[in-house]
Amino acid sequence: MFDQLAESLESAWVKLRGKDKIKSSNIQDALKEVRRALLSADVNVQVVTNFVKEVETKAQGANVVSGVRPDQQFIKIVYDELVKTMGETNSPLANASTKPTVILMAGLQGAGKTTATAKLALHLRKENRTALMVATDVYRPAAIDQLITLGKQIDVPVFDMGTDANPVEIARQGIAKARELGVDTVIVDTAGRLQIDDRMMTELADVKAAIQPDEILLVVDSAIGQEAANVTMTFHDRIGITGAILTKLDGDTRGGAALSVRAISGQPIKFVGVGEKVEALQPFYPERMASRILGMGDVLTLVEKAQEDFDIADAAKLTEKIIEARFDFNDFIKQMRLLKNMGSLGGLLKMIPGMGKLSDGQLKQGEDQLKKAEAMIQSMTKEERGNPDLLASTPSRRRRIAKGCGYNESDVSKLISEFTRMRSMMQQMSMGNFPGMGGGQPGARGGQPGAPAAKVKKKKKGFGTL
Repeated sequence: MFDQLAESLESAWVKLRGKDKIKSSNIQDALKEVRRALLSADVNVQVVTNFVKEVETKAQGANVVSGVRPDQQFIKIVYDELVKTMGETNSPLANASTKPTVILMAGLQGAGKTTATAKLALHLRKENRTALMVATDVYRPAAIDQLITLGKQIDVPVFDMGTDANPVEIARQGIAKARELGVDTVIVDTAGRLQIDDRMMTELADVKAAIQPDEILLVVDSAIGQEAANVTMTFHDRIGITGAILTKLDGDTRGGAALSVRAISGQPIKFVGVGEKVEALQPFYPERMASRILGMGDVLTLVEKAQEDFDIADAAKLTEKIIEARFDFNDFIKQMRLLKNMGSLGGLLKMIPGMGKLSDGQLKQGEDQLKKAEAMIQSMTKEERGNPDLLASTPSRRRRIAKGCGYNESDVSKLISEFTRMRSMMQQMSMGNFPGMGGGQPGARGGQPGAPAAKVKKKKKGFGTL
């Protein structure tokens, strides 16, 4: 997502390269490119008009900073406006003083409300909040069963009264059950409805009136583009939303919904769905999203994902193995699998500054190489995985592995050679001796080697797996 928008905006910066300063006469072409890029990304037309007008006003009034090129200054102005349009800061969920906190989920049919409900419940569990999910969708076949199944998967209880009960009564009794259980948050999953279906919209308003929710979250499918503005406006006018969850942000959608929802309703985007797995829900940070749109990466989200998936104790042990050059194929494959749990390789790389321009072909090639390496490691014996040096000195072992995984012996030899070189480089870096820099940490007094191992271990703790 946003790749096309980032590429289109790149052509706007080009228009200002070589200019000595930002002037009204030389930003018009750049502004046209910005407008074209946003419209191509399916951003609502009125939102685009307002956005470009604000950028133009701020660009014309910008003071030229010494040493900063006009195109760089223009990028900063666009970045600031993107952040402003999407909400400026992260907006956390309400946490009512009188328990339970009640969250009402609303949205169109097929937007992903039920899955988003489970994802949100799991997110609350990670924040040490207890939750109860309430199933009021009595219209869609198997909707209640789906929520119950998801509830078992994430170990969160589900309250339902079957498909014959009134949704308003289900919601009311669900809140009562939450008080009885002592949970601090109730998430009410409602049936999907169309904007033109007045009866269903009235029912949603009745549910709201009955339970008086602290949050009303509109679940919006990112793929609907400009229509997101109309959906947001309709639901906000009828029930008054307090925030939104954007789903399918990991797909090939063009990103217009992310820029339209906040501008239309004035309410923040609170979460984004970045995959089908129930763990794939992230709090929304406008500044991080703006950074990704402009191809600057998103290191903070990458670090947070790593902290969720990596074990601190394991990281410390791994750091010791790296320092002592005992890092083996078992460690390597474990790290590969942890990366898979964090998401696709392409998605992770695009969070790193400078890596956003990698082509799909390059990303696929990288993923194929990792799969190939995993197949070769799986064909090794337990002893070989634990002691890679055995393979470097025994051709017969390499031939056997090649036959077992279906690759050439030269492929196995290359893996072992690259692994040995990587292990040596990791050891040098962990000791403060950076390859190609003559040893020692930059700025170390007198060119002395890096810090002693004990100090390095303390500094590296929790990061050795990254």
